[in-house]
Amino acid sequence: MASFALAATPLPDKELMLTDKQAITEAARSYIVSQHISSKELMAGALHPVLAKRTYWGKGKQQEFIMETSRETMLKVAESYNKSGDKFPENPRVEITILDIDQRVASVKLSADDWIDYMHLVKTAQGQWKILNVLWQYHDISKHQ
Repeated sequence: MASFALAATPLPDKELMLTDKQAITEAARSYIVSQHISSKELMAGALHPVLAKRTYWGKGKQQEFIMETSRETMLKVAESYNKSGDKFPENPRVEITILDIDQRVASVKLSADDWIDYMHLVKTAQGQWKILNVLWQYHDISKHQ
């Protein structure tokens, strides 16, 4: 007869997991809502200082590239993109799905009216969830020209 020693692994604290899920969702929501209401401050609270946002862009078959956007540019976007209030419908689409959480990292899918964002978030030493990476594309990929 064989015996196996199993190391006891504590189950994640449900209360902590719920708090993390709420904080992750709030970071993703702040990212998109900051664009709806033109709030640089709300966007700043959601983004990690070294945010990297990328998408595939093409100008014909021979001129494709990865377009990168920095944290500073996203702060300007939040402040100015919807300043006139005409970039989003009256009730904008905001669908946030947490794809995975593993201790200090998380992966999130955000579906907005015109585009989709896949986000990677990190939990900082201060316990805050911040968006570190974003890969995005328009729902209508012909706009990537």
